[in-house]
Amino acid sequence: MALDELRASLARHARPDTTTAIDSVLISKVERPAPPSPSMTGTVLALIAQGAKRIALGDRVYEYRAGQYLIASVDLPITGHFTEASPERPALGFGLTLRPATVAELLLQAPPGDLPPAVGGAPSGLAVSDASDELIDAVIRLLRLLDQPRDMAVLAPLIKREILWRVITGEQGAVVRQLGLADSSLTHVARAVRWIRDHYTQSFRVEDVAQMSGMSVSAFYRNFQAVTAMSPIQFQKQIRLQEARLLLATHPNDVTGVGLRVGYDSPSQFSREYRRQFGAPPSQDAARLRGSAPALA
Repeated sequence: MALDELRASLARHARPDTTTAIDSVLISKVERPAPPSPSMTGTVLALIAQGAKRIALGDRVYEYRAGQYLIASVDLPITGHFTEASPERPALGFGLTLRPATVAELLLQAPPGDLPPAVGGAPSGLAVSDASDELIDAVIRLLRLLDQPRDMAVLAPLIKREILWRVITGEQGAVVRQLGLADSSLTHVARAVRWIRDHYTQSFRVEDVAQMSGMSVSAFYRNFQAVTAMSPIQFQKQIRLQEARLLLATHPNDVTGVGLRVGYDSPSQFSREYRRQFGAPPSQDAARLRGSAPALA
């Protein structure tokens, strides 16, 4: 019954751009399956009320469906798509952006005995769990505020904190808690992820990024692989290829120039790695992109 109300509310308030009147709250409605497409996760709680989705991160594959949620504790390059969706029964999802400062504030207020035990090393950047009845109930009450704008400013922050608390004290609590700890392994890896994303066109020495992240080289490799399912160099390649695909959508006749702009010195290497990633050489994929409308991920 709870999922029925959640589905009805999501369907009623879904917008094409996924935004809502409540800050950090997103709603997705997808009416047909689409081919897997690359994107960045952001740091987010994503709960599915109807349909199913499959996400690939490196060599790991995550699937979740109605009544399950996914936690992304680091902004990661993924390939994903909804596998169950139709106009009659669209895929419906709720998203809440996770902010480290809010997590940290809750952790400071909570008695230590009420928190899940710490985990050793860095957890995976993605995790899937079944949603508890309490979590679903809190999400429903938050979405009801979309029909009660007078109450939204006061009550929405309280219910968002409740949702976050339900996740922190749930099965993936240790993962989310590391998001708010300034000295956690996950935070150190997230620092490296941000640096690589901001400087994806530049070559770098792993030793230098490890030092910047405050870890030894061996610990950095181990934790980076645990969180992202990729090596730092593979991660950079994913970012470069995603950026190249975006550029090709507007510069389809400048394959060589796009490759250079994202950091490839060799056009043949760019074409080879692009084809391996997206299933077609850059020029052919650009033509395909021009012929299809963008799909809501």
